Amino acid sequence: MNPESPMTPAPEMVSARELFGIDHDLLVPRFPKATEHVPAIDPAYRFNPDVTLAILAGFTHNSRVLIQGLHGTGKSTHIEQVAARLNWPLLRVNLDGHISRLDLVGKDTVVIQDGQPATKFQEGVIPWSMVQPMALVFDEYDAGRPDVMFAIQRLLERDGGFTLPDQNRVIRPHQHFRLFATANTVGLGNLNGLYHGVQRLNHAQLDRWNIVAALDYLAVEDEIGIVAARVPALAQTPSGMDLIRSMVQVANLTRDGFAAGDISTLMSPRTVITWAENISIFRDPARAFRLSFINKCDEAERFIISEYYQRVMASELDESYALLAAGT
Repeated sequence: MNPESPMTPAPEMVSARELFGIDHDLLVPRFPKATEHVPAIDPAYRFNPDVTLAILAGFTHNSRVLIQGLHGTGKSTHIEQVAARLNWPLLRVNLDGHISRLDLVGKDTVVIQDGQPATKFQEGVIPWSMVQPMALVFDEYDAGRPDVMFAIQRLLERDGGFTLPDQNRVIRPHQHFRLFATANTVGLGNLNGLYHGVQRLNHAQLDRWNIVAALDYLAVEDEIGIVAARVPALAQTPSGMDLIRSMVQVANLTRDGFAAGDISTLMSPRTVITWAENISIFRDPARAFRLSFINKCDEAERFIISEYYQRVMASELDESYALLAAGT
């Protein structure tokens, strides 16, 4: 392991109960001060106790932690907010189709030295992260290309070195290097048609993740609190809070309809926040709902979604009348 750098003092052990408000006696490492790579603290964030414990286990015991859940549940944000409170530097890498093995490992580049072109090895994301206190997060882990995934596999072994074949050297991880990932599926591919581009993960690689945690949508009161904190202008009056509560109820109806197979698109907490922001702009909940969510949905399903809206908000949407007229 790499020795402690004088620029990065060793973390101190603090109470998870005091720092995160969870009922557990776990002591977690926390760096004395934040650096430029530490995420900003979101005071309105609500922590899921089980997922928080899983992430804290990753930071405390150097476990490899994979967070799985539907879109909009806040998987990456959850890791970021834990890291923010631990003053732990963090780097997120999205494993989309544009990320190549060379981006992760490194590649030779041509530079000008003393007026002459020369070849210099430029380290990729993984070698750069490994040699310092850093939480490396692979987002959309189940969308990674096979060649990229095999570059990651050796990294999943605790304290395992990372080989740079072109450099004939092995990089040993810093003792405060941590590895996380987020995924919409658990490596089974696009079985339900929701997440085009995801891959079936190699089971030998999936088995290397020490902890796999599932993150669901927030409890109703927590989601209301987050929306109110994000859009305080809407939450200033009792009627505004009642509107936010109704918006969350509409979102939960879309989630129930999605689970039952009635609709193919659901409202995430992110969508509810966007709806609230658009209400502040357009001063019309129905118009804001249309621009925030309905226009993203299949036309054949808009009548069902308008029924959800009417059931909670006690007002009709134009989509209801349009489809009724078409059917007569």
